[in-house]
Amino acid sequence: MSSYTPPLRDVRFVLTNLLDIEGYSSLPAFAAVDADLIDSIIEEGGRFCAEVIAPINQVGDREGCTRHADGSVTTPQGFPDAYAQYRDAGWGGLAMPEEFGGQGLPHVLGTAVEEFLNSSCHAFNMYTGSIIGAVLTLAAKASDELKAEWLPKIVSGEWLATMALTEAQAGTDLGLIRTKAEASDDGSFVISGEKIFCSGGEHDLTDNIVHLVLAKLPGAPEGSRGISLFLVPKVLPDGSRNAVSCGAIEHKMGIRASATCVMNFDGAKGWLVGAENEGLAAMFIMMNATRLSCGNQGLGHAEHAYQKAVSYALDRKQGRAPGSDAVADPLVVHPDVRRMLMDARAFTEGFRALVLWTALQIDLSHGAASESERAEADALVGLLTPVIKAYGTDRGFETAVAMQQIFGGHGYIAEWGVEQIVRDARVAMLYEGANGVQALDLAGRKVARDKGAVLEQFLATVGSDCGDADEALDFISAPLSDAVREVREAAVALMTLAKADPNNLGAGSYAFLQMMGVTAIGWMWLRLAKAALPDREETFCAAKLITARHYALHTLPQVGMLRQKVEAGAEVLMALPAEDFLRG
Repeated sequence: MSSYTPPLRDVRFVLTNLLDIEGYSSLPAFAAVDADLIDSIIEEGGRFCAEVIAPINQVGDREGCTRHADGSVTTPQGFPDAYAQYRDAGWGGLAMPEEFGGQGLPHVLGTAVEEFLNSSCHAFNMYTGSIIGAVLTLAAKASDELKAEWLPKIVSGEWLATMALTEAQAGTDLGLIRTKAEASDDGSFVISGEKIFCSGGEHDLTDNIVHLVLAKLPGAPEGSRGISLFLVPKVLPDGSRNAVSCGAIEHKMGIRASATCVMNFDGAKGWLVGAENEGLAAMFIMMNATRLSCGNQGLGHAEHAYQKAVSYALDRKQGRAPGSDAVADPLVVHPDVRRMLMDARAFTEGFRALVLWTALQIDLSHGAASESERAEADALVGLLTPVIKAYGTDRGFETAVAMQQIFGGHGYIAEWGVEQIVRDARVAMLYEGANGVQALDLAGRKVARDKGAVLEQFLATVGSDCGDADEALDFISAPLSDAVREVREAAVALMTLAKADPNNLGAGSYAFLQMMGVTAIGWMWLRLAKAALPDREETFCAAKLITARHYALHTLPQVGMLRQKVEAGAEVLMALPAEDFLRG
């Protein structure tokens, strides 16, 4: 049951009808983008993922990775060959900078292919998915010498890269790390410490692995202000093995084919990336790219689970529809089954549009003609990054669980594959900053810091689209207008409450992030419905309008309820003494 069909028609509709990416041909990355190129990339990318990557998904889950006595790690059957095909076909370099050997195509096209990879095999994409963040970080912060030596082989896929950030005692609070770095006479540094949760820390897919490691120099300031970033390879430029080793592979709930390693740096040689004590700022380039990729993982899981559930609901006969003379009808006739399927469809299609729209903003933040346009796009990406990461992975997991429910007891059985999706999807809510941390980032950094200026820019755009909508779209533009008002007023309330008691910010931030997620996807549904309206009689577009109506009726009303949670404050949350949480 590993079959997966890439949603090519839907992706093409978003790229062409909604985003009109061919209309950006004046920008360097889009110069060669036309309908033929779009079709070629998504069709071939989809075929590759369905035929090469999807078949190793359940095999990888069963076998997992193996650490050997010498610290080496082998990936499951089929992974090395699949990676070799991935590398040789150039999929990793699709949206990479041309100056380092990439193809220089728009990030939005790479994001579309990334969804296919996540649906096909999340664990496989754990090895490849961090490359874009590593490249962006090194391109922005590394010296010219480091760029020239390391980036071409990372971009080509000859080498892979990892993030080595956290430690057992640190978790998300990276200011607590203990890994040390000491300067050497030759300009390099000696790195010593232990890192945990290093995805792809050791494997057999490439001969070399480039670790980006956070460490502290002697005399560095306390906390996060004293963190520096270092490039520490598995194999040194002279061909000798560096003092880096895998101490263990974590035993995980899901993504078992991803080698999540405890990594030991025992006096390893590395090179400083960027300035001393400014490593966290450098690493945030990689982390933000990875957070957006996490949201894409949520999308990939939801899409794959939806496909499995639809196939099952159309085939499995259980119960009878009202008035039916059949012995039993397919599950899909039952309204509650349809409720779950429609919720999944509304999330996946609307969120796909949001993910690709945000990816387009990343392209504009780098290539738009004016500085103001670049700054505006960058600000919107910053605002939506925690929303995409947290709301996308929450809903991705919830959708996978709902699709498992459609299978009934069979959903709990491994052979159907949906229980693996549930297990795999769970981690995306936890890593790269757990989702509660993302909510605090949205409320505390992205909204409070500029007194809601970028948020207001976003809400004004959504509100303007509602006001300009065709009368035929009132079914969604009216409730979306209400949602915009609710978000605006909730933001003011949250900031006001936070001034009275800082705990109120943390108490309301998660519900506020959910409000943003529901509203942002609602905006995409308004735009999708507008794009579908001219061809409303055609089956695909008619389905778009029905799904938009479902979202308007069943999801947008949540915004008002969530506002009440935002405004509830922290009083009740903080009332119970800490020791009373332990019930006698």
